[in-house]
Amino acid sequence: MEHGYLTPLLLMLLIAIGSIALFRRLGLPAILAYLLTGVVSGPSGFNWFSQAQMHSVAELGVVLLMFSLGLEFSLPRLWAMRRTVFGLGSAQVLVTSAISACIALYYDQSAASAIVIGAAIALSSTAIVLKLLNEQDWLRRRHGELSVSVLLFQDIAVVPLLILLPLLATDGEALALQDIFYGLLKGTVAFVGLMAAGKWLLPKLFDEIARARSSELFVLATLVVALSTGAFTQWMGMSMALGAFMAGMLLGESQYRRQLEADIRPFRDLLMGLFFISIGMLLDFQLVMAYWWQILLLLFAVIVGKGMVVYLLLRFSGEPIRNAATSAMTLAQVGEFSFVILALAVNYELLDKQVSTQLVMVAVVSMAIAPWLVRHSAEIGKRMQARVDNNLDDEPEFPVEVSKDLVIILGYGRVGQTIARFLKIEAIPYLVLDMDPARVTEARNGGEPVYYGDACKASILKQLGIRDAGMLVVTFCDSRALEEVVHMCREMAPELNILVRTRDDKSLDQLEHAGATQVIPESLEGSLMLVSQVLYKCGIPLSRILKRLESERRNHYRYLHGFFSGVESDFTLEQLHAVSLPEGASVVGKRIGELPWEKLRVELRAVRRDGAEVEQPSKEWLLKTGDILLLQGKPRRVERAEQYLLQG
Repeated sequence: MEHGYLTPLLLMLLIAIGSIALFRRLGLPAILAYLLTGVVSGPSGFNWFSQAQMHSVAELGVVLLMFSLGLEFSLPRLWAMRRTVFGLGSAQVLVTSAISACIALYYDQSAASAIVIGAAIALSSTAIVLKLLNEQDWLRRRHGELSVSVLLFQDIAVVPLLILLPLLATDGEALALQDIFYGLLKGTVAFVGLMAAGKWLLPKLFDEIARARSSELFVLATLVVALSTGAFTQWMGMSMALGAFMAGMLLGESQYRRQLEADIRPFRDLLMGLFFISIGMLLDFQLVMAYWWQILLLLFAVIVGKGMVVYLLLRFSGEPIRNAATSAMTLAQVGEFSFVILALAVNYELLDKQVSTQLVMVAVVSMAIAPWLVRHSAEIGKRMQARVDNNLDDEPEFPVEVSKDLVIILGYGRVGQTIARFLKIEAIPYLVLDMDPARVTEARNGGEPVYYGDACKASILKQLGIRDAGMLVVTFCDSRALEEVVHMCREMAPELNILVRTRDDKSLDQLEHAGATQVIPESLEGSLMLVSQVLYKCGIPLSRILKRLESERRNHYRYLHGFFSGVESDFTLEQLHAVSLPEGASVVGKRIGELPWEKLRVELRAVRRDGAEVEQPSKEWLLKTGDILLLQGKPRRVERAEQYLLQG
């Protein structure tokens, strides 16, 4: 590289760093930051680099991305989900591609361009959707499983598309079917050949490399395997990414999968960043400004159209409205592999600059709004289901006889079922309300008193007999619905015992203020159970342990709220901080009662002196040099309190 490129390269990297930091703060994917960097650095901005200059290096990012995808490609998982993957997934890709291609043909696009446009629109963002589903803890829910199945088939569908694109570029006038079949046959032969060679060659190769115990050699061998298989498929007239995918799939079932994935990730992320920067350089903002209304119209059509296709397919297969709507919104965006398809199509001259710019902008904006769509999809799906239920007047009928011993359980997941099982053993009557239709059907077939209904609807709670019941147990952990349900139940039944299960103690005070009789945080109860086992193994009498545990619960887990903050601590909670008083500290020689604790707005939990700890010392305690004060409070308040204790 000439030295003249060094300064623009450094400036481009600085823009990328700043953009990624800003977009992360805004909760947007890093892909958008790379695209913005490409716009600023490319012909539409400072024109430091052209897309052609970036292409050779950026293509390696696609190669490593496909290699990583091959590593994650699990044949057993695919087989277990085969019905939804090959049924729902193939239907979504084929229907969406066909509709998009027909519309493109109507607007005078060539057959090759229409196929490319349909394929690009049909794909969704695997990276963004999986990350958001994992954050919301939705991967194991029904709509999460449906979304993952469609994404899995879309990833598989990329492989034949990589074979098809070079064939579409061979003839600019018409598509030769014999060439397509020949190319697919050649791809199949290459696939089988690499599978056969890799099954025996690659494991032995990495066995020898692993015995060398050299991390550098392992990384180098990984890169060589990914790039060499890509070079082989390119030599056969196909895409490099296809060969890399095959190599990754061959190694995905080996014992080295995790190490390979960890070694390849830094190179993949860096080169994929360069790839998306090169995509950003394709954007011509003069065209964007000239066709902005067409881009917005196309964006609306893509999101609504893809969503409707997924929704109708799921409804046709018998899924309830809630799951169908949630999955439709989750998969409505355009994905990162669409950029790969569009970039290859531009290189093969299958798309003109105007169309590619519009499609890239649609993909960029759709990915930008994807986090909002996914996070609100469940709530919107729930409202659609509730509206239909109200229109149908399909509220469940509950037993009329309600006794003071009746326990009402809201939510029939693992916790709800465990509670019901123990109540059944003790012959305590109970009723359960749940929003999962499949779970309700299975439970009712098993003879359980489980009914379908929304716990946020007062009419259903009245039919449930909440005013005359003895206890209400809320087992679901949706923080937005919990407080609403507890508040409504408390207004309807002022004397009702309401027990609420939460994951942690973040909303403990709010739930108690809303009317919960007792809040049981899983993390704190787990800590108490572990502590009881530790103390019991240390020889502490069981009666004393039970007394301490009961004291903690009676004091609302007082000594379990504070914690010593770490690098990854959650600063929305109060922290526990130790302040050592050195010689010359301003509070040395003063009594605890003389200090302005109300102004400092922190709590003194204990004082340690000479290895002994005194909890809640009296106001007459005289502070000495070497004392350690344990403070609890918000991080900024604790910091100010420490400054006062030491400096005055």
